[in-house]
Amino acid sequence: MRDNDIIHDVVNALQQVLPKTGAFVSLHEPRFGGEEWSYVRECLDTGWVSSVGKFVDRFEEELAAYTGVSRAVAVVNGTAALHVCLILAGVEAGDEVLIPALTFIATANAVAYCGAVPHFIDSGESTLGLDPFRLADHLSEVAELRGNYCYNRVTGRRIRAVVPMHAFGHPVDLDPLLAVCQQFGLELIEDAAESLGSFYKGRHTGNWGRLSALSFNGNKIITTGGGGAILTNDGALAARAKHLTTTAKVPHRWEFNHDMVGYNYRLPNLNAALGCAQLGQLPGFLAAKRDLAECYRKALAGIPGIRFFTEPANSQSNYWLNTLLLDEECAGQRDLLLKATNDLGIMTRPAWTLMHKLPMFAGCPKMDLSVAESLERRLINIPSSVMLGSGLPDA
Repeated sequence: MRDNDIIHDVVNALQQVLPKTGAFVSLHEPRFGGEEWSYVRECLDTGWVSSVGKFVDRFEEELAAYTGVSRAVAVVNGTAALHVCLILAGVEAGDEVLIPALTFIATANAVAYCGAVPHFIDSGESTLGLDPFRLADHLSEVAELRGNYCYNRVTGRRIRAVVPMHAFGHPVDLDPLLAVCQQFGLELIEDAAESLGSFYKGRHTGNWGRLSALSFNGNKIITTGGGGAILTNDGALAARAKHLTTTAKVPHRWEFNHDMVGYNYRLPNLNAALGCAQLGQLPGFLAAKRDLAECYRKALAGIPGIRFFTEPANSQSNYWLNTLLLDEECAGQRDLLLKATNDLGIMTRPAWTLMHKLPMFAGCPKMDLSVAESLERRLINIPSSVMLGSGLPDA
């Protein structure tokens, strides 16, 4: 097919779905249609705007209830949540941590904050996330068990953990990944930053590893402005997470004693108030996003050279960012399609630059990354704001 055919057909399909107002269509905007004004006003009226207040406790309790974990600890952003997860999992300076090459920079940065080394793993085309089967093959080649720990025979470093990231809200194939972790003595930490509202085999993401991390950045499915959370089913780990993220201050009515190096990663009550209001609207947001995804799927069906990415088997995705995949032979049209859509006021974007291509991580260990490199060439995210779906009440 001619180059301009696929661009014309995709643009036409997007325009069938998107509002015909002529206004710029963002990739993902927050929606405030619940109790945001009321809850934030309460914080301002009472003066409880900082890191202590009823909305922090409420937000943590409601997050835990929704995701099905026993405890949630709210923090200042998703990267901070992931950083603390790694510390609590025992990741130390000089360790290696297995992460997908196709991920947002925060996954690799959190590993670097620990003084550890990212070790890049390939993705699977069926999930866009870390491929557990290719990981197993890779570890069979490069890893060995010494006592209770796994070591990289090539670098000599301990491999401490694996961190799958649920890309664009689509769950990784978690059961076989957990089996790999058990086989090689690895901690499983889920980077669930993008997957609030996503389920794998009927359970919410974040329930497979001992620890997982969420994000509530302004572009996520719900937002606290900035913010994140640590999820765990281990009460002792939750208590340590709370202590570590509140400067490791020993409770006392007036004294300032700290028993370890901690972090000021506390989520302010003002932000938690926003989160409580947003969390109350999450079911409606999810329904609207699934409606939007279905509209895109139908509009794009039958266009040669491209497909709309749908949720993996055994999963119910939140469709945080809707995704197009060009066929390999059409990968050269990606940038032309990005230019054509953005020129028309339809915000689209490519995948993140793969982590091993960034200068600070170029020397890190990696396996063959042919699938991730192919996905990077072919992937395009399209507008996904909840307001674009149907069924939401007026804000």
